[in-house]
Amino acid sequence: MTSVKDANEAAMGQEPRDRKAEHIDLALEERMQVALHPFDRYYFTPNALPGIDRAEVDLRVPFLSHSLRAPLLISCMTGGTEVATRINRRLATAAEELGIAVGVGSQRKAIEDPTLAASFEVRTFAPSVPVLANLGAVQLNYGFGLDECRAAVEMVGADALVLHLNPLQEAIQPEGQCDFSNLLGKMGEIASGLDVPVIAKEVGSGISAATAQDLLGVGIGIVDCAGVGGTSWALIEAARADDPEIGDLFGDWGIPTPENIRELSQVAGVQIIGSGGIRTGLDAAKALGFGADLVGMARPFLEAAMASTAAVVARAQRTIRELEVAMFCTGARTIEALRETQLRSR
Repeated sequence: MTSVKDANEAAMGQEPRDRKAEHIDLALEERMQVALHPFDRYYFTPNALPGIDRAEVDLRVPFLSHSLRAPLLISCMTGGTEVATRINRRLATAAEELGIAVGVGSQRKAIEDPTLAASFEVRTFAPSVPVLANLGAVQLNYGFGLDECRAAVEMVGADALVLHLNPLQEAIQPEGQCDFSNLLGKMGEIASGLDVPVIAKEVGSGISAATAQDLLGVGIGIVDCAGVGGTSWALIEAARADDPEIGDLFGDWGIPTPENIRELSQVAGVQIIGSGGIRTGLDAAKALGFGADLVGMARPFLEAAMASTAAVVARAQRTIRELEVAMFCTGARTIEALRETQLRSR
Protein backbone atom coordinates (compact mmCIF):
# COMPACT_ATOMS: atom_id res chain seq x y z
CA MET A 1 0.00 0.00 0.00
CA THR A 2 1.32 3.49 -0.82
CA SER A 3 2.35 5.41 2.27
CA VAL A 4 1.43 9.05 2.92
CA LYS A 5 5.08 9.92 2.25
CA ASP A 6 4.97 8.19 -1.13
CA ALA A 7 1.73 9.94 -2.04
CA ASN A 8 3.25 13.31 -1.14
CA GLU A 9 6.35 12.51 -3.20
CA ALA A 10 4.12 11.59 -6.13
CA ALA A 11 2.21 14.84 -5.82
CA MET A 12 5.53 16.69 -6.06
CA GLY A 13 6.44 14.79 -9.20
CA GLN A 14 8.83 12.33 -7.51
CA GLU A 15 8.74 8.60 -8.20
CA PRO A 16 7.40 6.52 -5.29
CA ARG A 17 9.73 3.94 -3.84
CA ASP A 18 9.93 0.51 -5.50
CA ARG A 19 6.78 0.97 -7.55
CA LYS A 20 7.69 -1.91 -9.88
CA ALA A 21 8.31 -4.30 -6.99
CA GLU A 22 5.00 -3.20 -5.48
CA HIS A 23 3.27 -3.92 -8.81
CA ILE A 24 4.70 -7.46 -8.83
CA ASP A 25 3.52 -8.15 -5.28
CA LEU A 26 0.03 -6.84 -5.95
CA ALA A 27 -0.35 -8.56 -9.32
CA LEU A 28 0.20 -11.89 -7.59
CA GLU A 29 -2.70 -11.30 -5.20
CA GLU A 30 -5.97 -13.00 -6.10
CA ARG A 31 -7.97 -9.93 -5.07
CA MET A 32 -6.43 -8.02 -7.98
CA GLN A 33 -8.07 -10.35 -10.51
CA VAL A 34 -11.37 -9.55 -12.20
CA ALA A 35 -14.03 -11.77 -10.60
CA LEU A 36 -15.68 -12.54 -13.94
CA HIS A 37 -13.86 -15.10 -16.11
CA PRO A 38 -15.43 -14.34 -19.50
CA PHE A 39 -14.07 -17.41 -21.29
CA ASP A 40 -16.23 -19.64 -19.07
CA ARG A 41 -19.30 -18.43 -20.99
CA TYR A 42 -18.18 -20.24 -24.13
CA TYR A 43 -17.62 -23.83 -25.16
CA PHE A 44 -16.59 -25.62 -28.34
CA THR A 45 -18.90 -27.88 -30.27
CA PRO A 46 -17.22 -31.22 -29.60
CA ASN A 47 -16.36 -33.51 -32.48
CA ALA A 48 -16.86 -37.14 -31.48
CA LEU A 49 -15.26 -38.16 -34.78
CA PRO A 50 -12.37 -35.70 -35.07
CA GLY A 51 -10.99 -37.53 -38.09
CA ILE A 52 -7.36 -36.87 -37.23
CA ASP A 53 -4.55 -38.40 -35.21
CA ARG A 54 -3.64 -36.24 -32.23
CA ALA A 55 -0.04 -36.44 -33.44
CA GLU A 56 -1.13 -34.45 -36.51
CA VAL A 57 -2.03 -31.36 -34.47
CA ASP A 58 0.32 -28.56 -35.55
CA LEU A 59 0.59 -25.50 -33.31
CA ARG A 60 3.17 -23.62 -35.36
CA VAL A 61 2.38 -20.01 -36.31
CA PRO A 62 4.38 -17.19 -37.93
CA PHE A 63 5.09 -14.09 -35.86
CA LEU A 64 7.50 -11.23 -36.56
CA SER A 65 9.44 -13.20 -39.19
CA HIS A 66 9.82 -16.15 -36.81
CA SER A 67 8.08 -19.50 -36.73
CA LEU A 68 6.77 -20.12 -33.22
CA ARG A 69 6.34 -23.71 -32.07
CA ALA A 70 3.12 -22.67 -30.34
CA PRO A 71 0.97 -19.51 -30.61
CA LEU A 72 2.02 -18.21 -27.20
CA LEU A 73 3.46 -14.93 -25.95
CA ILE A 74 4.77 -14.49 -22.44
CA SER A 75 3.26 -11.05 -22.07
CA CYS A 76 5.12 -7.89 -21.11
CA MET A 77 5.26 -7.66 -17.33
CA THR A 78 8.18 -6.23 -15.43
CA GLY A 79 11.69 -4.82 -15.16
CA GLY A 80 13.71 -2.22 -13.29
CA THR A 81 14.17 -4.09 -10.00
CA GLU A 82 16.38 -6.89 -8.71
CA VAL A 83 13.50 -9.35 -8.53
CA ALA A 84 12.42 -8.33 -12.03
CA THR A 85 15.88 -9.21 -13.35
CA ARG A 86 15.46 -12.79 -12.15
CA ILE A 87 11.89 -12.97 -13.44
CA ASN A 88 12.76 -11.69 -16.92
CA ARG A 89 15.72 -14.05 -17.30
CA ARG A 90 13.62 -17.03 -16.27
CA LEU A 91 10.83 -16.05 -18.65
CA ALA A 92 13.26 -15.53 -21.52
CA THR A 93 15.07 -18.82 -20.93
CA ALA A 94 11.76 -20.69 -20.92
CA ALA A 95 10.58 -18.91 -24.08
CA GLU A 96 13.77 -19.93 -25.87
CA GLU A 97 13.44 -23.56 -24.77
CA LEU A 98 9.83 -23.78 -25.97
CA GLY A 99 10.05 -21.62 -29.10
CA ILE A 100 7.51 -19.00 -28.02
CA ALA A 101 7.61 -15.19 -27.83
CA VAL A 102 8.44 -13.07 -24.77
CA GLY A 103 8.07 -9.41 -23.82
CA VAL A 104 9.52 -7.20 -21.10
CA GLY A 105 7.80 -4.63 -18.92
CA SER A 106 7.91 -0.89 -19.40
CA GLN A 107 11.50 0.25 -19.99
CA ARG A 108 10.94 3.88 -19.09
CA LYS A 109 12.97 3.64 -15.88
CA ALA A 110 15.91 2.12 -17.74
CA ILE A 111 15.80 4.82 -20.42
CA GLU A 112 15.93 7.44 -17.68
CA ASP A 113 18.50 5.51 -15.61
CA PRO A 114 20.69 3.25 -17.78
CA THR A 115 22.01 1.43 -14.70
CA LEU A 116 18.66 -0.40 -14.65
CA ALA A 117 19.02 -1.72 -18.20
CA ALA A 118 20.39 -5.08 -17.07
CA SER A 119 16.99 -6.05 -15.65
CA PHE A 120 15.57 -5.92 -19.20
CA GLU A 121 18.43 -7.50 -21.15
CA VAL A 122 16.84 -10.82 -22.11
CA ARG A 123 18.19 -11.38 -25.61
CA THR A 124 21.17 -13.36 -24.28
CA PHE A 125 18.69 -15.81 -22.74
CA ALA A 126 16.33 -15.86 -25.74
CA PRO A 127 18.57 -15.59 -28.81
CA SER A 128 16.25 -17.10 -31.42
CA VAL A 129 12.66 -16.19 -30.46
CA PRO A 130 10.72 -12.93 -30.82
CA VAL A 131 11.46 -10.42 -28.04
CA LEU A 132 9.21 -7.41 -27.49
CA ALA A 133 10.44 -4.08 -26.11
CA ASN A 134 7.92 -1.95 -24.22
CA LEU A 135 7.19 1.69 -23.44
CA GLY A 136 4.07 3.55 -22.39
CA ALA A 137 2.56 5.40 -25.34
CA VAL A 138 1.75 8.30 -23.03
CA GLN A 139 5.49 8.88 -22.59
CA LEU A 140 5.42 10.40 -26.08
CA ASN A 141 3.71 13.38 -24.38
CA TYR A 142 6.28 13.52 -21.59
CA GLY A 143 9.56 13.98 -23.42
CA PHE A 144 10.04 10.63 -25.15
CA GLY A 145 10.39 10.35 -28.89
CA LEU A 146 11.98 8.28 -31.61
CA ASP A 147 15.41 8.24 -29.95
CA GLU A 148 14.02 6.78 -26.72
CA CYS A 149 11.99 4.21 -28.64
CA ARG A 150 15.07 3.16 -30.59
CA ALA A 151 16.99 2.89 -27.32
CA ALA A 152 14.29 0.61 -25.86
CA VAL A 153 14.47 -1.65 -28.92
CA GLU A 154 18.28 -1.75 -28.86
CA MET A 155 18.34 -2.43 -25.11
CA VAL A 156 16.69 -5.81 -25.55
CA GLY A 157 17.51 -6.58 -29.19
CA ALA A 158 13.78 -6.48 -29.84
CA ASP A 159 11.84 -7.69 -32.86
CA ALA A 160 9.06 -5.16 -32.15
CA LEU A 161 8.19 -2.32 -29.80
CA VAL A 162 5.05 -2.46 -27.70
CA LEU A 163 3.51 0.94 -27.01
CA HIS A 164 1.09 0.24 -24.21
CA LEU A 165 -2.13 2.18 -23.74
CA ASN A 166 -3.32 2.47 -20.15
CA PRO A 167 -5.51 5.55 -19.57
CA LEU A 168 -7.48 3.93 -16.75
CA GLN A 169 -4.36 2.84 -14.92
CA GLU A 170 -2.80 6.29 -15.25
CA ALA A 171 -6.03 7.98 -14.11
CA ILE A 172 -6.08 6.00 -10.85
CA GLN A 173 -2.34 5.68 -10.25
CA PRO A 174 -1.13 8.14 -7.59
CA GLU A 175 1.69 9.33 -9.86
CA GLY A 176 -0.24 8.83 -13.10
CA GLN A 177 0.48 10.70 -16.32
CA CYS A 178 -2.82 11.48 -17.99
CA ASP A 179 -2.08 13.63 -21.05
CA PHE A 180 -3.23 11.30 -23.84
CA SER A 181 -3.83 14.14 -26.31
CA ASN A 182 -2.60 13.78 -29.90
CA LEU A 183 -1.02 10.38 -29.22
CA LEU A 184 -2.28 8.63 -32.34
CA GLY A 185 -0.22 10.76 -34.70
CA LYS A 186 2.85 10.48 -32.48
CA MET A 187 2.50 6.69 -32.38
CA GLY A 188 2.30 6.73 -36.16
CA GLU A 189 5.53 8.73 -36.35
CA ILE A 190 7.25 6.12 -34.19
CA ALA A 191 5.87 3.31 -36.37
CA SER A 192 7.21 4.95 -39.52
CA GLY A 193 10.57 5.83 -37.95
CA LEU A 194 11.50 2.50 -36.36
CA ASP A 195 13.13 -0.41 -38.15
CA VAL A 196 10.86 -2.87 -36.30
CA PRO A 197 7.05 -3.05 -36.09
CA VAL A 198 5.07 -1.26 -33.39
CA ILE A 199 2.47 -3.18 -31.40
CA ALA A 200 -0.33 -1.31 -29.63
CA LYS A 201 -1.31 -2.99 -26.36
CA GLU A 202 -3.91 -2.25 -23.73
CA VAL A 203 -3.32 -3.47 -20.17
CA GLY A 204 -6.72 -4.85 -19.20
CA SER A 205 -9.57 -2.81 -20.67
CA GLY A 206 -9.46 -3.87 -24.31
CA ILE A 207 -9.06 -2.07 -27.64
CA SER A 208 -12.18 -1.38 -29.68
CA ALA A 209 -12.47 -2.05 -33.40
CA ALA A 210 -12.69 1.70 -34.01
CA THR A 211 -9.41 2.31 -32.18
CA ALA A 212 -7.77 -0.59 -34.01
CA GLN A 213 -8.88 0.94 -37.31
CA ASP A 214 -7.36 4.26 -36.27
CA LEU A 215 -4.09 2.53 -35.33
CA LEU A 216 -4.03 0.70 -38.65
CA GLY A 217 -4.44 4.03 -40.38
CA VAL A 218 -1.15 5.31 -38.91
CA GLY A 219 0.79 2.15 -39.70
CA ILE A 220 0.25 0.03 -36.58
CA GLY A 221 -1.14 -3.31 -37.69
CA ILE A 222 -0.55 -5.48 -34.61
CA VAL A 223 -2.91 -5.04 -31.66
CA ASP A 224 -2.75 -6.78 -28.28
CA CYS A 225 -6.26 -6.30 -26.96
CA ALA A 226 -5.61 -7.22 -23.29
CA GLY A 227 -9.30 -7.18 -22.53
CA VAL A 228 -11.21 -7.59 -19.28
CA GLY A 229 -10.82 -10.92 -17.56
CA GLY A 230 -7.47 -11.06 -15.82
CA THR A 231 -5.40 -8.76 -13.64
CA SER A 232 -7.08 -5.41 -13.02
CA TRP A 233 -4.70 -2.48 -12.95
CA ALA A 234 -7.56 -0.37 -11.68
CA LEU A 235 -7.69 -2.56 -8.57
CA ILE A 236 -3.90 -2.52 -8.22
CA GLU A 237 -3.54 1.24 -8.51
CA ALA A 238 -6.55 1.84 -6.28
CA ALA A 239 -4.89 -0.31 -3.63
CA ARG A 240 -1.69 1.69 -3.98
CA ALA A 241 -3.70 4.93 -3.74
CA ASP A 242 -5.60 3.64 -0.69
CA ASP A 243 -8.86 4.22 -2.57
CA PRO A 244 -10.55 0.81 -2.86
CA GLU A 245 -13.88 2.41 -3.76
CA ILE A 246 -12.66 3.62 -7.16
CA GLY A 247 -11.01 0.27 -7.73
CA ASP A 248 -14.29 -1.53 -7.13
CA LEU A 249 -16.08 0.87 -9.46
CA PHE A 250 -13.64 0.54 -12.38
CA GLY A 251 -12.18 -2.91 -11.69
CA ASP A 252 -13.93 -4.53 -14.66
CA TRP A 253 -14.02 -1.48 -16.93
CA GLY A 254 -13.77 -2.35 -20.60
CA ILE A 255 -14.45 -5.10 -23.13
CA PRO A 256 -14.33 -8.76 -22.03
CA THR A 257 -11.53 -10.48 -23.89
CA PRO A 258 -13.59 -12.98 -25.95
CA GLU A 259 -15.90 -10.24 -27.24
CA ASN A 260 -12.91 -7.98 -27.87
CA ILE A 261 -11.14 -10.59 -30.00
CA ARG A 262 -14.30 -11.29 -31.95
CA GLU A 263 -14.79 -7.55 -32.56
CA LEU A 264 -11.19 -7.03 -33.68
CA SER A 265 -11.39 -10.01 -36.04
CA GLN A 266 -13.75 -7.92 -38.16
CA VAL A 267 -11.04 -5.31 -38.82
CA ALA A 268 -9.28 -6.35 -42.00
CA GLY A 269 -5.50 -6.18 -41.90
CA VAL A 270 -5.06 -6.24 -38.12
CA GLN A 271 -3.00 -9.00 -36.52
CA ILE A 272 -4.53 -9.83 -33.13
CA ILE A 273 -2.73 -10.84 -29.96
CA GLY A 274 -5.49 -12.03 -27.66
CA SER A 275 -4.77 -11.51 -23.99
CA GLY A 276 -6.59 -10.68 -20.79
CA GLY A 277 -7.56 -13.50 -18.43
CA ILE A 278 -6.14 -16.37 -20.45
CA ARG A 279 -5.22 -18.86 -17.75
CA THR A 280 -5.26 -22.25 -19.51
CA GLY A 281 -4.71 -23.86 -22.86
CA LEU A 282 -8.48 -24.18 -23.22
CA ASP A 283 -8.82 -20.41 -22.76
CA ALA A 284 -6.10 -20.01 -25.38
CA ALA A 285 -7.98 -22.30 -27.76
CA LYS A 286 -11.12 -20.22 -27.34
CA ALA A 287 -9.19 -16.99 -27.96
CA LEU A 288 -7.71 -18.47 -31.14
CA GLY A 289 -11.12 -19.78 -32.13
CA PHE A 290 -12.54 -16.27 -31.88
CA GLY A 291 -9.86 -14.99 -34.24
CA ALA A 292 -6.67 -14.26 -32.32
CA ASP A 293 -3.43 -14.92 -34.21
CA LEU A 294 -1.47 -15.33 -30.99
CA VAL A 295 -2.37 -15.46 -27.30
CA GLY A 296 -0.63 -13.65 -24.48
CA MET A 297 -0.45 -14.80 -20.87
CA ALA A 298 1.03 -12.91 -17.95
CA ARG A 299 0.01 -13.84 -14.40
CA PRO A 300 0.36 -17.65 -14.76
CA PHE A 301 3.93 -17.16 -15.97
CA LEU A 302 4.67 -14.52 -13.33
CA GLU A 303 3.60 -16.94 -10.60
CA ALA A 304 5.82 -19.64 -12.08
CA ALA A 305 8.79 -17.29 -12.55
CA MET A 306 8.75 -16.45 -8.86
CA ALA A 307 9.79 -20.08 -8.32
CA SER A 308 12.15 -21.08 -11.15
CA THR A 309 12.77 -21.35 -14.87
CA ALA A 310 11.68 -24.98 -14.70
CA ALA A 311 8.33 -23.88 -13.26
CA VAL A 312 7.81 -21.49 -16.19
CA VAL A 313 8.65 -24.25 -18.67
CA ALA A 314 6.27 -26.65 -16.93
CA ARG A 315 3.46 -24.07 -16.94
CA ALA A 316 3.92 -23.36 -20.63
CA GLN A 317 4.10 -27.06 -21.48
CA ARG A 318 0.87 -27.61 -19.58
CA THR A 319 -0.80 -24.80 -21.53
CA ILE A 320 0.42 -26.23 -24.81
CA ARG A 321 -0.86 -29.71 -23.92
CA GLU A 322 -4.28 -28.32 -23.04
CA LEU A 323 -4.40 -26.43 -26.32
CA GLU A 324 -3.49 -29.58 -28.24
CA VAL A 325 -6.26 -31.55 -26.53
CA ALA A 326 -8.82 -28.87 -27.37
CA MET A 327 -7.73 -28.85 -31.00
CA PHE A 328 -7.79 -32.63 -31.29
CA CYS A 329 -11.27 -32.83 -29.77
CA THR A 330 -12.60 -30.32 -32.31
CA GLY A 331 -10.85 -32.02 -35.23
CA ALA A 332 -8.60 -29.01 -35.87
CA ARG A 333 -5.17 -29.93 -37.25
CA THR A 334 -3.94 -26.32 -37.38
CA ILE A 335 -4.62 -22.97 -35.77
CA GLU A 336 -6.31 -21.86 -38.99
CA ALA A 337 -8.64 -24.87 -38.76
CA LEU A 338 -9.38 -24.06 -35.13
CA ARG A 339 -10.79 -20.69 -36.26
CA GLU A 340 -13.33 -22.58 -38.36
CA THR A 341 -14.73 -24.48 -35.37
CA GLN A 342 -17.93 -23.45 -33.64
CA LEU A 343 -17.96 -21.73 -30.23
CA ARG A 344 -21.27 -21.57 -28.37
CA SER A 345 -22.35 -19.48 -25.39
CA ARG A 346 -23.84 -21.05 -22.29
